[in-house]
Amino acid sequence: MKFHIAINLERMDAVTDMRAVRDHTLEMVQMADRAGFETAWAAEHHALEMTIAPNPFQILTWWGEHTDNIRLGCGVANAAYWHPINLAGEAAMVDLLSNGRLDLGLGSGAYQREFDRMKPGLDQRDSYRYMQEMLPLVRALWQGDVEHDGEFWQFPSATSCPKPLQASVPMWVAARAPITFDYAVEHDCNIMSWPLTMPMAEAESYRDRLADAKAKSDKLWTGQWALMRHTSVWTDDADRAATMDAIRNVLGQFGNVMLKKGEVHNGFPDRVPLEKLDGNARVDPSMLEANMAFGTPDVVVEKLKAYQALGVDSFIYYASMGLDHDVQKRSLQTFIDHVLPEFE
Repeated sequence: MKFHIAINLERMDAVTDMRAVRDHTLEMVQMADRAGFETAWAAEHHALEMTIAPNPFQILTWWGEHTDNIRLGCGVANAAYWHPINLAGEAAMVDLLSNGRLDLGLGSGAYQREFDRMKPGLDQRDSYRYMQEMLPLVRALWQGDVEHDGEFWQFPSATSCPKPLQASVPMWVAARAPITFDYAVEHDCNIMSWPLTMPMAEAESYRDRLADAKAKSDKLWTGQWALMRHTSVWTDDADRAATMDAIRNVLGQFGNVMLKKGEVHNGFPDRVPLEKLDGNARVDPSMLEANMAFGTPDVVVEKLKAYQALGVDSFIYYASMGLDHDVQKRSLQTFIDHVLPEFE
């Protein structure tokens, strides 16, 4: 099983210096690069300080300038927010500037609040159709001139400028629903899945959906399946407590955004007092500690070996959860020193 890292520029309050957030993100990616992680993932999100990623290709270009080997993953661009020629060119430019280290992921977005601002009138549940039209079109634009008359985009003959350095850029699809697993297998794309805070049974359901998609398809799927989890490895009670407080806070804020409850002021979602979250399964401490890749090194190794046995090809260490920067770095270093060797 290979290992990736996903991290956001994450600012939890207006007091935090944006430059510190910027520098911390790069330091984490550089740590992962030196440790031999395969890929660093940057997302696309808008109008939230807790996920600052208006253009993942900018972030990836920056990371690429300051790393040596780690691949640069767009995880993921929201197809509905882009024009195909624009996305193909931006992605190819990252590949050019990084000497061929791009992985391109496409997805359907996370929550309606963002669509209401970025693509008014589009129901998030329908956005997968944009992704399905976008993906083969980007591949075609990388090969040469394309004339397109589709449902969402129409344009006369055009091509991507520049072209990627890689003859075949690895393509990824963010998948949870069966229809997206089917699409990824049919188009021979790698798959990334995020069980959120759900237990192991959720990951098992993704495994089953992938198996069903492969069984239904008459094409050979040569892709990889990656699974992402919030991860924190600790060696003392103080870092454990900091992790549990941070994840409950960030889930309370993100839950408000996803469910459109509460307000967002100047990019910061309303904080929900912790006492109001007690009893809510989504933020129950024992449930979170059991389901996430949280724990001492031996506990985390055991959890990751269960994912490996499930058939996961790559584990994505999701670092962003509103956690103190020093605690994040201690966790990643402990993971590198005591968890990674168990998988070499």
